[in-house]
Amino acid sequence: MKRRPVIFKWRQFEPQIILCAVRWYLRFSLSYRDVQELLAERGVSVDHSTIWRWVERFAPELLFRLRPHLKPTNRSWRGDETYVRVKGRWCYLYRAIDSQGATIEFYLSESRDLEATKRLFRRALRHGAHPQPRVINTDLAPTYMSAIPELQRTGMIGRRCRHRPVQYWNNIMEQDHRAIKKRVNAKQSFRAFGAAWRTIEGYEAVHMLRKGQVRWVAGDDVHRQLLLMHTLFGLAA
Repeated sequence: MKRRPVIFKWRQFEPQIILCAVRWYLRFSLSYRDVQELLAERGVSVDHSTIWRWVERFAPELLFRLRPHLKPTNRSWRGDETYVRVKGRWCYLYRAIDSQGATIEFYLSESRDLEATKRLFRRALRHGAHPQPRVINTDLAPTYMSAIPELQRTGMIGRRCRHRPVQYWNNIMEQDHRAIKKRVNAKQSFRAFGAAWRTIEGYEAVHMLRKGQVRWVAGDDVHRQLLLMHTLFGLAA
Protein backbone atom coordinates (compact mmCIF):
# COMPACT_ATOMS: atom_id res chain seq x y z
CA MET A 1 0.00 0.00 0.00
CA LYS A 2 1.40 3.38 -1.05
CA ARG A 3 2.19 5.65 1.87
CA ARG A 4 0.14 8.84 2.17
CA PRO A 5 2.31 11.97 1.60
CA VAL A 6 2.92 13.95 4.79
CA ILE A 7 1.35 17.11 3.37
CA PHE A 8 -2.02 15.31 3.27
CA LYS A 9 -1.76 13.96 6.80
CA TRP A 10 -4.89 14.43 8.92
CA ARG A 11 -6.95 15.29 5.84
CA GLN A 12 -10.29 13.49 5.79
CA PHE A 13 -10.42 13.05 2.01
CA GLU A 14 -8.14 11.22 -0.39
CA PRO A 15 -5.28 13.32 -1.83
CA GLN A 16 -6.51 12.76 -5.40
CA ILE A 17 -9.89 14.29 -4.52
CA ILE A 18 -8.23 17.26 -2.82
CA LEU A 19 -5.96 17.98 -5.79
CA CYS A 20 -8.87 17.57 -8.21
CA ALA A 21 -10.93 20.18 -6.34
CA VAL A 22 -7.97 22.56 -6.05
CA ARG A 23 -7.15 22.23 -9.74
CA TRP A 24 -10.76 22.82 -10.82
CA TYR A 25 -10.98 25.95 -8.73
CA LEU A 26 -7.66 27.36 -9.96
CA ARG A 27 -8.12 26.37 -13.60
CA PHE A 28 -11.72 27.39 -14.27
CA SER A 29 -13.84 30.44 -13.42
CA LEU A 30 -15.68 28.65 -10.62
CA SER A 31 -16.81 29.56 -7.13
CA TYR A 32 -16.24 27.27 -4.16
CA ARG A 33 -19.91 26.31 -4.26
CA ASP A 34 -19.55 25.41 -7.95
CA VAL A 35 -16.71 23.03 -7.09
CA GLN A 36 -18.78 21.61 -4.23
CA GLU A 37 -21.58 20.81 -6.68
CA LEU A 38 -19.21 19.22 -9.22
CA LEU A 39 -17.81 16.95 -6.53
CA ALA A 40 -21.34 16.07 -5.36
CA GLU A 41 -22.15 14.91 -8.92
CA ARG A 42 -19.30 12.43 -8.52
CA GLY A 43 -20.55 11.18 -5.20
CA VAL A 44 -18.19 13.20 -3.00
CA SER A 45 -19.89 15.25 -0.28
CA VAL A 46 -17.69 18.12 0.89
CA ASP A 47 -18.53 21.60 2.17
CA HIS A 48 -17.41 24.66 0.20
CA SER A 49 -15.54 25.98 3.26
CA THR A 50 -13.42 22.82 3.24
CA ILE A 51 -12.57 23.41 -0.41
CA TRP A 52 -11.54 26.96 0.53
CA ARG A 53 -9.14 25.54 3.14
CA TRP A 54 -7.69 23.15 0.58
CA VAL A 55 -7.03 25.99 -1.89
CA GLU A 56 -5.44 28.15 0.81
CA ARG A 57 -3.11 25.31 1.78
CA PHE A 58 -2.24 23.71 -1.54
CA ALA A 59 -2.30 26.60 -4.06
CA PRO A 60 0.93 28.23 -2.74
CA GLU A 61 2.48 24.78 -2.34
CA LEU A 62 1.77 24.01 -5.99
CA LEU A 63 3.62 27.14 -7.10
CA PHE A 64 6.56 26.36 -4.79
CA ARG A 65 6.91 22.84 -6.15
CA LEU A 66 6.40 23.91 -9.76
CA ARG A 67 9.05 26.64 -9.91
CA PRO A 68 12.13 24.35 -10.18
CA HIS A 69 10.62 22.77 -13.32
CA LEU A 70 10.00 25.99 -15.27
CA LYS A 71 11.76 26.70 -18.55
CA PRO A 72 14.03 29.76 -18.72
CA THR A 73 12.31 32.93 -19.93
CA ASN A 74 13.84 35.26 -22.50
CA ARG A 75 15.48 38.65 -21.95
CA SER A 76 12.74 40.90 -23.33
CA TRP A 77 10.41 41.72 -20.42
CA ARG A 78 7.01 43.38 -20.12
CA GLY A 79 5.91 44.92 -16.81
CA ASP A 80 2.45 46.13 -15.83
CA GLU A 81 -0.10 46.02 -13.01
CA THR A 82 -3.82 45.27 -12.79
CA TYR A 83 -6.45 45.75 -10.09
CA VAL A 84 -7.71 43.19 -7.58
CA ARG A 85 -10.44 43.93 -5.03
CA VAL A 86 -9.59 42.89 -1.45
CA LYS A 87 -11.76 43.70 1.58
CA GLY A 88 -13.74 46.20 -0.50
CA ARG A 89 -10.72 48.19 -1.65
CA TRP A 90 -8.51 48.01 -4.71
CA CYS A 91 -5.08 46.40 -4.49
CA TYR A 92 -2.51 46.09 -7.27
CA LEU A 93 -1.29 42.89 -8.89
CA TYR A 94 2.10 43.63 -10.45
CA ARG A 95 3.08 41.16 -13.16
CA ALA A 96 6.00 40.62 -15.52
CA ILE A 97 6.07 38.40 -18.61
CA ASP A 98 8.54 37.97 -21.46
CA SER A 99 7.98 38.75 -25.14
CA GLN A 100 6.61 35.23 -25.75
CA GLY A 101 4.03 35.57 -22.97
CA ALA A 102 5.79 33.38 -20.39
CA THR A 103 5.17 34.52 -16.82
CA ILE A 104 8.31 35.83 -15.14
CA GLU A 105 6.99 37.02 -11.76
CA PHE A 106 4.06 38.65 -9.98
CA TYR A 107 3.49 40.53 -6.75
CA LEU A 108 0.32 41.65 -4.97
CA SER A 109 0.58 45.01 -3.22
CA GLU A 110 -1.82 47.09 -1.18
CA SER A 111 -0.29 50.25 -2.65
CA ARG A 112 0.84 51.41 -6.07
CA ASP A 113 4.23 52.90 -5.31
CA LEU A 114 7.95 52.77 -6.02
CA GLU A 115 8.70 50.07 -3.45
CA ALA A 116 6.08 47.70 -4.86
CA THR A 117 7.49 48.16 -8.37
CA LYS A 118 11.05 47.46 -7.21
CA ARG A 119 9.90 44.40 -5.30
CA LEU A 120 8.41 42.91 -8.48
CA PHE A 121 11.78 43.09 -10.24
CA ARG A 122 13.71 41.89 -7.17
CA ARG A 123 11.47 38.83 -6.99
CA ALA A 124 11.91 38.20 -10.71
CA LEU A 125 15.71 38.36 -10.57
CA ARG A 126 15.88 36.14 -7.49
CA HIS A 127 15.03 33.04 -9.55
CA GLY A 128 17.68 31.39 -11.69
CA ALA A 129 15.22 30.68 -14.51
CA HIS A 130 15.13 34.39 -15.39
CA PRO A 131 18.28 35.82 -17.04
CA GLN A 132 19.12 39.49 -16.79
CA PRO A 133 16.74 41.47 -19.01
CA ARG A 134 18.00 43.10 -22.20
CA VAL A 135 14.97 45.41 -22.38
CA ILE A 136 12.02 46.11 -20.08
CA ASN A 137 8.85 47.47 -21.63
CA THR A 138 6.33 49.27 -19.40
CA ASP A 139 3.62 51.88 -19.64
CA LEU A 140 4.28 55.51 -18.73
CA ALA A 141 3.68 55.07 -14.98
CA PRO A 142 6.23 57.18 -13.06
CA THR A 143 7.03 54.36 -10.64
CA TYR A 144 8.71 52.39 -13.45
CA MET A 145 10.62 55.48 -14.55
CA SER A 146 12.16 55.65 -11.06
CA ALA A 147 12.39 51.98 -10.08
CA ILE A 148 14.39 50.67 -13.03
CA PRO A 149 17.19 53.32 -12.84
CA GLU A 150 17.42 52.77 -9.06
CA LEU A 151 17.83 49.03 -9.50
CA GLN A 152 20.45 49.67 -12.18
CA ARG A 153 22.41 51.86 -9.78
CA THR A 154 22.41 49.09 -7.19
CA GLY A 155 23.57 46.55 -9.78
CA MET A 156 20.48 44.36 -9.57
CA ILE A 157 19.55 45.21 -13.18
CA GLY A 158 22.38 45.55 -15.70
CA ARG A 159 23.28 49.05 -16.82
CA ARG A 160 22.93 48.03 -20.48
CA CYS A 161 19.28 47.10 -19.97
CA ARG A 162 16.99 49.49 -21.87
CA HIS A 163 13.77 50.78 -20.37
CA ARG A 164 11.19 51.18 -23.13
CA PRO A 165 8.07 53.05 -21.88
CA VAL A 166 5.86 52.37 -24.90
CA GLN A 167 2.22 51.55 -24.20
CA TYR A 168 1.34 49.53 -27.31
CA TRP A 169 4.26 47.11 -26.78
CA ASN A 170 2.39 45.92 -23.70
CA ASN A 171 -0.63 44.54 -25.57
CA ILE A 172 0.58 41.00 -24.91
CA MET A 173 0.56 41.79 -21.20
CA GLU A 174 -3.03 43.05 -21.33
CA GLN A 175 -4.07 39.77 -22.93
CA ASP A 176 -2.23 37.79 -20.28
CA HIS A 177 -3.90 39.73 -17.46
CA ARG A 178 -7.29 38.51 -18.66
CA ALA A 179 -6.64 34.86 -17.83
CA ILE A 180 -6.01 35.80 -14.19
CA LYS A 181 -8.77 38.41 -13.98
CA LYS A 182 -11.40 35.92 -15.21
CA ARG A 183 -10.74 33.76 -12.17
CA VAL A 184 -10.53 36.73 -9.82
CA ASN A 185 -13.86 38.04 -11.12
CA ALA A 186 -15.50 34.64 -10.50
CA LYS A 187 -14.33 35.03 -6.92
CA GLN A 188 -16.00 38.51 -6.89
CA SER A 189 -13.90 39.81 -3.99
CA PHE A 190 -11.32 38.54 -1.52
CA ARG A 191 -12.01 39.01 2.18
CA ALA A 192 -8.39 39.09 3.35
CA PHE A 193 -5.11 40.13 1.77
CA GLY A 194 -3.30 36.94 2.75
CA ALA A 195 -6.05 34.77 1.27
CA ALA A 196 -5.94 36.81 -1.95
CA TRP A 197 -2.17 36.36 -2.23
CA ARG A 198 -2.30 32.59 -1.65
CA THR A 199 -5.11 32.09 -4.14
CA ILE A 200 -3.42 34.21 -6.82
CA GLU A 201 -0.26 32.13 -6.39
CA GLY A 202 -2.35 29.13 -7.41
CA TYR A 203 -3.95 30.97 -10.34
CA GLU A 204 -0.52 31.93 -11.63
CA ALA A 205 0.90 28.42 -11.17
CA VAL A 206 -1.87 26.81 -13.22
CA HIS A 207 -1.61 29.60 -15.80
CA MET A 208 2.12 28.88 -16.23
CA LEU A 209 1.33 25.20 -16.63
CA ARG A 210 -1.28 25.91 -19.31
CA LYS A 211 1.11 28.20 -21.20
CA GLY A 212 3.61 25.34 -21.54
CA GLN A 213 6.24 26.87 -19.26
CA VAL A 214 7.03 23.57 -17.54
CA ARG A 215 9.73 21.35 -19.04
CA TRP A 216 8.43 18.31 -20.94
CA VAL A 217 4.77 19.25 -20.40
CA ALA A 218 2.87 20.83 -23.31
CA GLY A 219 0.32 23.50 -22.53
CA ASP A 220 -2.48 21.54 -24.23
CA ASP A 221 -1.56 18.14 -22.75
CA VAL A 222 -4.06 17.92 -19.90
CA HIS A 223 -3.14 14.32 -19.08
CA ARG A 224 0.53 15.14 -18.51
CA GLN A 225 -0.41 18.23 -16.52
CA LEU A 226 -2.49 16.09 -14.16
CA LEU A 227 0.32 13.55 -13.93
CA LEU A 228 2.80 16.32 -13.11
CA MET A 229 0.60 17.67 -10.31
CA HIS A 230 0.32 14.19 -8.81
CA THR A 231 4.07 13.71 -9.14
CA LEU A 232 4.84 17.04 -7.46
CA PHE A 233 2.72 16.01 -4.47
CA GLY A 234 4.11 12.48 -4.30
CA LEU A 235 1.01 10.67 -5.61
CA ALA A 236 2.25 9.27 -8.93
CA ALA A 237 3.01 5.56 -9.00
